[in-house]
Amino acid sequence: MTETGSDWLNLRGRVCVVTGAGGGLGHAIALGFAEAGARLVLLDRRAEAMARTCEEAERRGAEVLALACDVAELGSVEAAAEQARALGPCAVLVNNAALLRPGPLATLPLSEWNTLLSVNLTGYFLCAQVFGRQMRERGGGAIVHVSSIAGSHAQGFSGAYSVSKAGVVMLSRQLAAEWGPAGIRSNVVSPGLVVTPLSQPFYDAPGVRERRSAVVPLGRIGAPEDVRDAVLYLASDRAAYVNGDEITVDGGFGRVLMNLIPRPGYEAGPSVEPA
Repeated sequence: MTETGSDWLNLRGRVCVVTGAGGGLGHAIALGFAEAGARLVLLDRRAEAMARTCEEAERRGAEVLALACDVAELGSVEAAAEQARALGPCAVLVNNAALLRPGPLATLPLSEWNTLLSVNLTGYFLCAQVFGRQMRERGGGAIVHVSSIAGSHAQGFSGAYSVSKAGVVMLSRQLAAEWGPAGIRSNVVSPGLVVTPLSQPFYDAPGVRERRSAVVPLGRIGAPEDVRDAVLYLASDRAAYVNGDEITVDGGFGRVLMNLIPRPGYEAGPSVEPA
């Protein structure tokens, strides 16, 4: 990111909190904020996973505070928020921490359902509620929730994942409606097919990357940086009048459903004149 780009975002000096900072998307998002001159609070249950993100952000000149935090536990979130005050009140919260666990609904244990929802949905609510108090103190802020296209396109045999991501979208809309008068914006970024450490095993299977790329209009699988750029936009002053909305970052994948249905005479290629 260039210096001009950093100034354009106007995030310099703002305290930006990123949950799930040790993962692929969290890592890219945190480094994006670091390059924009923000002060960073990194949250993750896995302290060792945050170490690389923290080191690389500091090499970019950012002031960084890395805190072990379980977003599904209110006490853990409150403790992290109190420690984060050392950098100043939260101006931006990126709700990104998430789990993905397979399982058919017919036999999914209740414990698995509850565990995934506690992180992917309840964790977003808790972080918004706790860090939102600091935003109100400072007179406003921005919350960006990382959802998924699985929130609007049911992803079978993935337990509560699609349900949780659909819930994130509605949570964001409700926050936007309730907290907009306080100067707090709430928006969603929904990634499509993106290569991260979490999804890498899929792409390691022979032929998967080629087959997936073929159904994306832009002809490639997304990178964490694609998601990062949308998150930084929504967090910045450039999106000052964007509230309760969703940006889908999927290369157009979600718009090609009709292309998967056989329609003789409408295939790509030279048009066929009627007999």
